[in-house]
Amino acid sequence: METKTILIVDDEQITRQGLKKTLERWSQGKYEVLSAADGDEALEVFQKTKVHLLITDVNMPEMTGLALLKAVKEKGNKPVVIIVSGYPNFEYAQEAIRLGVINYLLKPVSKQKLIEAVEQALETEASIERADYIEKVADPKLLNIESSQTSKSPIREALQYVNNNLSRQISLKDVAGTVHLNPSYFSVLFKEQTRLTFSEYLTRKRLQTAKKLLLTTNLPIEEVAQETGYQTAKYFIKLFKEYEGITPSKYRKMAELEDSAI
Repeated sequence: METKTILIVDDEQITRQGLKKTLERWSQGKYEVLSAADGDEALEVFQKTKVHLLITDVNMPEMTGLALLKAVKEKGNKPVVIIVSGYPNFEYAQEAIRLGVINYLLKPVSKQKLIEAVEQALETEASIERADYIEKVADPKLLNIESSQTSKSPIREALQYVNNNLSRQISLKDVAGTVHLNPSYFSVLFKEQTRLTFSEYLTRKRLQTAKKLLLTTNLPIEEVAQETGYQTAKYFIKLFKEYEGITPSKYRKMAELEDSAI
């Protein structure tokens, strides 16, 4: 599992070290806590490391915290952000909100307030990551189908059977038999209730699972094909490209490039 990184940026050494020590004690090694003395040093960290949470002072020489945040966003990085300031400033706060800052803390920051803000920020970051992941993987048609079925319907049972046996060879006749329906009637009922043919549902489900495996594992393409019920990688690649517009290996590579840029 990826270790998440917190970056603290403050030109005041005592404050910077104090925040870092507090968060290191709190995290007990679960998070990597880095620090930078100014905006330029912070941008160097962003070039080398994926930063999940940025905690930055507003008032710094050369580059303010808000200027740093703008530069970070322009480079395609999307950390969640907590701003720390020595005094309340309505204009700074307004601009911070516009830039997506999720908390604005006034110095001196108590250990409890800092930890509460960091825990909330990391929960927000996890929610954003989940949403990004769902957007990459989820098939809207499948989400609609699975959410609209009642728990005792034969079509719901059929969907569960398919989902549990994706790596095996599945035929409409097999699934119809499992839910005790005539294959012809099952085919009509399936299309009526899902607005997809059984074959299209099976393909979409297999490709959704394939996308999940491509994003979350290092399995070779041949094994991804087998895990999703395709006997040959060649056919799997052809089908994947028809639906997604790119090959499975390119899909994986593009996702990796997006993640490294964030």
